Amino acid sequence: MTDHWRPTLLVVDDEPGMLALAGRLARDAGFEVVTHTKGREALAQLAAINADAALVDLQMPDIGGLDVLRAIREAQPGCQVILMTGHASVETAIEAVKLGALDYLTKPFDLERLQGLFTTVRKGREQREALLQVESDVGRQFEFHGMIGPSPVMQELFDSIRRFAPHVRTALITGETGTGKELVARALHKLGARRDRRFVTINCSAVVETLFESELFGHVRGAFTGATDTKIGLFEAADGGTLFLDEIGELPLPLQAKLLRAVELGEVQRVGALDARKVDVRVVAATNRDLLQQSDAGKFRSDLYYRLSIVEIRLPPLRERREDIPYLTAAFVRACATRLNKPIAGVSVPAERLLQQAEWPGNIRELRNVIERACILSDGRILNDRELLAAMPRTSPSPSPTQVASAAQQPVGSRHNLLRTVPREQIERTLREAGGNKAEAARLLGVSRRALYRWLDRLDVNH
Repeated sequence: MTDHWRPTLLVVDDEPGMLALAGRLARDAGFEVVTHTKGREALAQLAAINADAALVDLQMPDIGGLDVLRAIREAQPGCQVILMTGHASVETAIEAVKLGALDYLTKPFDLERLQGLFTTVRKGREQREALLQVESDVGRQFEFHGMIGPSPVMQELFDSIRRFAPHVRTALITGETGTGKELVARALHKLGARRDRRFVTINCSAVVETLFESELFGHVRGAFTGATDTKIGLFEAADGGTLFLDEIGELPLPLQAKLLRAVELGEVQRVGALDARKVDVRVVAATNRDLLQQSDAGKFRSDLYYRLSIVEIRLPPLRERREDIPYLTAAFVRACATRLNKPIAGVSVPAERLLQQAEWPGNIRELRNVIERACILSDGRILNDRELLAAMPRTSPSPSPTQVASAAQQPVGSRHNLLRTVPREQIERTLREAGGNKAEAARLLGVSRRALYRWLDRLDVNH
């Protein structure tokens, strides 16, 4: 918790004397105090006040204290509400507790008890922020080349990367979309002998098929219409370094044979050239597909698969490493708060529970996007569960990005039922958020751009 931060108390009572007394006690307990004499006026200012606690009179001329309690709990679940009344009843006290009130005080109330409640609220918030700081510190301690994972499965993964990095010339990274495969590729590069040479990336789903050979191997002037200059390919650009082939499962079959030759022999031939050129490149490929299954279906060369997978590194989905979620969350909140210049310290306990229980079909990428959207929406120091729910996809249940991408490439008859469940409004909303940029929309949805185009065509979405 920063030294200058003080929690905020909202006091709502139609008696000015009570407002002055409660305000003085709260300030002595370390609170900033906001007072209102009318309940509806206070509710209208809830978002701007963003109170950590509220002291509310049960009986006011314009609205009842229980109604104010309900509204506060609905709008700001993390706000601790204390009710006070000059006409106590057991039934009302029970109802207040059921609605989530921290306590129920009778006027004239015990000042020491009220001070004790203020101290409880303040220390509870301080302890929560201290715990969030610990999670943030632990996340930093277990950060490995941009990846965070104190869990045993991730520690084992990091150990494997350390052992393989100095020696491998080819590697295949597998895992669902959004699990961080490029980070693994970069770690292999940084920890190997080629760390000072270039790390070149290409997304195999983002290049037009007719230009793919030129992109990978280059071309000479006049090789085809539009080839006005000689151009080196990515293999030559990565000579001495690492070439990362993302979404290798999208590579067209005719190019797979040429890629295999380049990987095995270290030779590339520019389009239109007569002679091959020697290159020394470490090739790291990544996919969210089952390439053995693709091979059996005749969509991926088995010899290329076995050549690339001499070392195969599997990234676990987020649902298999849920114990890492608090530390990932802390890191994403810290990064977003810094970028947005907001004093956000972390998430509330209910929000953390929500994050732990979510399915996360888009894995870490989806978690990061949800945290970022919630940080943009929030004006408080602690993200609550409602802010996170507002930042999550609104349609549920939805097919996972992997299911959608797979369905988009199956025959129409077999994918018809699945595609009927795809939330059309989610696609259109994502396209709007991306400003019509298909590559950005595909990234937000967790699918390849090619899969997104098939998806849009099948759903007759105007693009």
